[in-house]
Amino acid sequence: MHDPTALPTAGIRHHRLRLPLSEADVRRLRAGDLVTLDGEIVVTAGLPTHQRLIDCLDGKEALPMPLAGGCLFHIGSYSQDGDAGLQVRYINPTTSTRFNPYMPRLIESLSLRAVGGKGGLDAASAQAMARTGCVYLSFLGGGACLLTEAVREVLAVGWPDMLTHYRLVRLRVQGLGPATVGIDAHGRSLYDEQTAAAHDRREQILRGLAQARKAALPPNA
Repeated sequence: MHDPTALPTAGIRHHRLRLPLSEADVRRLRAGDLVTLDGEIVVTAGLPTHQRLIDCLDGKEALPMPLAGGCLFHIGSYSQDGDAGLQVRYINPTTSTRFNPYMPRLIESLSLRAVGGKGGLDAASAQAMARTGCVYLSFLGGGACLLTEAVREVLAVGWPDMLTHYRLVRLRVQGLGPATVGIDAHGRSLYDEQTAAAHDRREQILRGLAQARKAALPPNA
């Protein structure tokens, strides 16, 4: 479900999104938009978890929970096993670039509608998102307090034989965010644009530094 609302900041759109998302919901989003999420998400912070997901796609074992058409976020947690099950004490995004080798196939094979974490994903993942109808959401790094407030319930835990922060955990959240659409479903990546802009400014910056050093030297040095 898609419920766009205006932000007072000019040029920025804020969307309150009810999960699960449709492809049409996702295609309406643009890089730079802000989103807040309500509903069910799946999180993990594990490289071994992603390899295990690939093994599932290869038929080595069954997926531990339904993932098709959902969200898979690179969000770690401090969690504890207790009598009432897994207790999530806090959540925080982890760096997505570590998962670049796995994400294109996971996005397309599972028809994921949203992935995310911090740091973005590579061009191959962005292309998979454009083909599938998926966005990358950038969560506030170090924003554990803000993000944890949105957690309402642990709904399911996949692969309890793994370390707690490697498990797949399905959470019910309310007001998770705001997160920025870092890569949209049309192939636009804010990460690529920032990298290109930095590269374009590199020579200008180096020239400025050289001039500043020269100006700081004493006469006849």
